[in-house]
Amino acid sequence: MARTHLTEVIRDEIRSLPREQFGLPMPTDPRLLRVARALADDPADKRRLDDWAILAGSPVRTLTRRFPIETGFSFTEWRQRVRLMRALEMLADEIPVTTIALDLGYETVSAFIALFRRTFGTTPARYFPRAPARQR
Repeated sequence: MARTHLTEVIRDEIRSLPREQFGLPMPTDPRLLRVARALADDPADKRRLDDWAILAGSPVRTLTRRFPIETGFSFTEWRQRVRLMRALEMLADEIPVTTIALDLGYETVSAFIALFRRTFGTTPARYFPRAPARQR
């Protein structure tokens, strides 16, 4: 009885916690939007910041200064976020973690898993529960 009550109290506390949204705010500045769309189209794109600044038609300093103002994230954080959002889509499609990591441009699978765990609190393999196998 006490255990059941404690479980209910814990559940109520968890439900009352503020929910953190995991979204991807897009910049409105046309220069930054060009970069953001290119990265959203191909999250594995490994261009360096200098190359992205050329695409944006703005100095690197402007790009690094404006990205947090426009999106709330540094350029690097935003890039990681776009990759993680694509990873969630791929996980939902049951694509293997190794394939996801390599397709999204991570140097190693462990680097991808570490970032995923840091962001979501669990590994990619455990993020989506798998349906139990059907019994015959």
